[in-house]
Amino acid sequence: QVQLVESGGGLVQAGGSLRLSCAASGRTFSRYYMGWFRQAPEKEREFVAGISRSGGNTDYAGSVKGRFTISRDNAKNTVYLQMNSLKPEDTAVYYCAARGTYSGSYYWPNEYDYWGQGTQVTVSS
Repeated sequence: QVQLVESGGGLVQAGGSLRLSCAASGRTFSRYYMGWFRQAPEKEREFVAGISRSGGNTDYAGSVKGRFTISRDNAKNTVYLQMNSLKPEDTAVYYCAARGTYSGSYYWPNEYDYWGQGTQVTVSS
């Protein structure tokens, strides 16, 4: 019931910042819990951040906590990932995802119902 399109990726130097956006279709965006995941070459897809329907609750992977901020604007049907103090280890394809229910954790990718196509983030040293 929802389509997701990521944007905002690109090439940035270590220590720099990027803001990713995920635009969602539909009239019921506020019903969905949202997450960001990333996948680097030769690595498994990993959880980055999650956010509740209202945006009042968030969760982050330990590797990005304090550097990344997830937020959403339900009026714009958009979820964001602000990435600061970027490191080369952050280089990956970043995906946004949506789920209609919350199990108590944002961590597991198989609990999400919809996925975007991804956007490439490359951090140079």
